[in-house]
Amino acid sequence: MPIYLDHAATTPMRPEAIAAYAEAMGVVGNPSSIHSQGQQAKRMLEEAREVVATTLGCDPIEVVFTSGGTEAVNLAIKGIFWARNGGGRPRPRILAPGGEHHATMDTLEWLAGAEGAQPEWLPLDRDGVVRLDAAAAAFAVEPARIALTTALWVNNEVGTIEPVGELAALASAAEVPVHLDAVAAYGHLPIDFAALTSQGVRALSVSAHKIGGPVGIGALVLSRAESVVPLVHGGGQQRQVRSGTQDVAAAVSFATAARLASRDLEAEGARVTALRDRLIRGVLSAVPEAVLSGLPAGDPGRVASNAHFTFPGAQGDSLLFLLDLAGISVSTGSACQAGIPEPSHVLIAMGRAETDARSALRVSLGRTTTDGDVDALIAALPSAFAQATRAGLAERATRLGR
Repeated sequence: MPIYLDHAATTPMRPEAIAAYAEAMGVVGNPSSIHSQGQQAKRMLEEAREVVATTLGCDPIEVVFTSGGTEAVNLAIKGIFWARNGGGRPRPRILAPGGEHHATMDTLEWLAGAEGAQPEWLPLDRDGVVRLDAAAAAFAVEPARIALTTALWVNNEVGTIEPVGELAALASAAEVPVHLDAVAAYGHLPIDFAALTSQGVRALSVSAHKIGGPVGIGALVLSRAESVVPLVHGGGQQRQVRSGTQDVAAAVSFATAARLASRDLEAEGARVTALRDRLIRGVLSAVPEAVLSGLPAGDPGRVASNAHFTFPGAQGDSLLFLLDLAGISVSTGSACQAGIPEPSHVLIAMGRAETDARSALRVSLGRTTTDGDVDALIAALPSAFAQATRAGLAERATRLGR
């Protein structure tokens, strides 16, 4: 039976979420219609919004359903940037740590080219933690020209939990709104948006398929106090922030997964942490050449589900394919690069060499991961590493004409 160890890319839907989705799909009615069937759909939608809001520590009106995490990130960054630059005072600067998800990186690059934005990348340390001294220095320079700050809460590749409270405090002192990409944090860390708003956070993005819900729905949590310019115009649904007929069935399924993930957060976190630490010890013992990326096993600054390694002398994509042949699914990093192998931009932002960045392998655990899955990976890795290393040596010899 195949072994799935790529939960950071997407995790299997919970059976309860599938059942809720199927049942809700049988309900007809547009939630914007005023007849009884439309109002039934609206009740289901708003009950789902309330459940999701409870798991995020926010008011239901602050939950804006989107098509997923990428749209939520785009809406937050572009929407706040446009709103903050609409009053005649130019605020072109956007501060973000290096090693962000491509949803953020590509959005900032687009804003730079199309809207004259000036992205500024804050450096990371060797463990992938944003350097707060550099952030403080950046906020001290013309803070009135900063439109917003955006940051990952948990790095989706190396699993580092960022000091978002301290970063938000620096931004708040400079009167700069903060957006957090919490896609990799949701379901792993407790989230209290109300508390975060007191620290200066104004928006937060999450996605359902990372917590056992369906692909195709996520949410932007947007503070009542924050204004954004919408990406999509139309019927004005969801506070005029995100127009379009809302997907009731997906919202109901999302809410079901969110409720269960919130309920299981502490116990499942402890279980997965123990599995992850055993996996890390096993990999480093089975393949002594392997190097753990990010913070050490057992460090509370590493998210429970993540184990990220580099394998000197081997290509990460070669390891991935060899493990796949052995029936084990892992990743070389983010799943959002359209299957194009490239060196990990996260490791490069952490100061690692490009050869290291090409030898990366991310193992991410989840609700369905077992001791047997961990044992199978540890058993399969030495052979895969040996084959990948030989392939790498042969490729280099061919390039050198030997």
